[in-house]
Amino acid sequence: MDEQALDATAENRCANSPVKRALISVWDKTGVVEFCRGLRALGVTLLSTGGTARMLAENGLEATEVSDYTGFPEIMDGRVKTLHPRIHGGLLARRGRDDEQMAAHGIAPIDLVAVNLYPFEEVAGNPERRREDALEAIDVGGVCMLRAAAKNHDFVTVASDPGDYRPILEAMQRDGGRTGADLRLSLAQKAFARTARYDGAIANYLSSLGEEGRHHAFPRYLTLQFAKLADLRYGENPHQAAALYGSERPVAGTVAGAEQLQGKQLSYNNIMDSDAAWQCVNRFTEPACAIVKHANPCGMAVAPQLAEAYRLAYETDPVAAFGGVIACSRHLDQATARAILERQFVEVIAAPSVGQDALGVLRDKENVRVLAMQRSDADAPQLELRRVGGGLLVQDADCILATRKGWQTASKRRPDEHELQDLLFAWRVVRHVKSNAIVMARDGRTLGIGAGQMSRIDSVRLAVSKASAAGLKLQGAVMASDAFFPFPDGVEEAAAAGIRAVIQPGGSRRDDEVAAAADARDMAMIFTGMRHLSH
Repeated sequence: MDEQALDATAENRCANSPVKRALISVWDKTGVVEFCRGLRALGVTLLSTGGTARMLAENGLEATEVSDYTGFPEIMDGRVKTLHPRIHGGLLARRGRDDEQMAAHGIAPIDLVAVNLYPFEEVAGNPERRREDALEAIDVGGVCMLRAAAKNHDFVTVASDPGDYRPILEAMQRDGGRTGADLRLSLAQKAFARTARYDGAIANYLSSLGEEGRHHAFPRYLTLQFAKLADLRYGENPHQAAALYGSERPVAGTVAGAEQLQGKQLSYNNIMDSDAAWQCVNRFTEPACAIVKHANPCGMAVAPQLAEAYRLAYETDPVAAFGGVIACSRHLDQATARAILERQFVEVIAAPSVGQDALGVLRDKENVRVLAMQRSDADAPQLELRRVGGGLLVQDADCILATRKGWQTASKRRPDEHELQDLLFAWRVVRHVKSNAIVMARDGRTLGIGAGQMSRIDSVRLAVSKASAAGLKLQGAVMASDAFFPFPDGVEEAAAAGIRAVIQPGGSRRDDEVAAAADARDMAMIFTGMRHLSH
């Protein structure tokens, strides 16, 4: 057998050796005493650093301090303590290959490392903390140990967060102190993901600093990390591969964090439409229902009862509702579940909670996906990301709550209170419709929706056509437009169909002409001063 083959055999034998020595150095001390107690019961020798060593000693656990082990004290207020050849040699040494060098330099193998890092993200994200505090919270030695152990995962087990302790102990207890190659690889993957996220947070923070320490909203270098939640059957089309990833700090009430209660696996398009539908109803506290098809609402309504809100939303466009995604702002009850199944084929139903009686009805259609959504703070800051050729567009989410604040009456006639309520409802809905977006509504329900047209007048005509096809009358209804009317023709077309009041951002060079067209037809018109384009 040649030398290379002998080395490989020795390495394989060493890779299956029990854990004999562990280094414990943690900022978050959750569960560490119990973990170390389990290690000691398995005969593992413990090394530790200052604060962790003291905690272990206070709990009757013997551990050698790293400074005693290396023969070099912690210096510079603890900035330098584990950066030593006896530590990193013990972590990086290839068992069966580097043994002679280890013996020559008095380096013993370290088989397990448990390290979690200084809370840089927390400190840097606190506006009351100084730049100096953030820099001091950058962990150096911990990251080095995680990377060294993860690189050498053929021989070394790495725990990068307290959640790793239990599976490590269970594996060791089950297999004579061994952890197993699959577990070590999984933990190494997790450790490298942790150090990547940590370094990304540092890079984002430092590259957001401008002159005199001022923070820019968008850093010079943007690093993001997402964890894969699921492989999908395919993407938008069967020839496209796809997967769902979750953000490193998931926001409550998102589709990625939903609990699926029944139904087939969610598809790429299901997830897209579920997200769009949930965004429509998430801000409504009253019973509200939205039906979405191809990322656009085809009907939405509010009502005293959820089943009634669903019926009104469905009646906006029964044809488009077929095969759609339905989101409800309230607990899904049996009456609403039954009403949905009696009227249409549905792909997904999402609600904050789902009653057992409703699930009993829905189980008759076992392929219908049912999602339990957590209600969220709709104003929580988020970034919207969109891939473009060669780059990435990033913006703040359009999450400003719609209110009457800042509205200005642009017409001679002021809208009455009932019209104002309808205008507010339409304005809340139009934000979720793809541009050019038109929503016609009355009494808390949509009557006609025009979406995704290349000209605004076409969206108006489409909304009128949709209302007519559904047998819904537009007399006395209101209209919302996500952006200004560049010409009076859209208002003229709406007036001819029976629209009595219009809400739009304003800002066109022809605002006076558009307002004059409304005045000539005794329509009320509101300028909001804010647009809601959505491509």
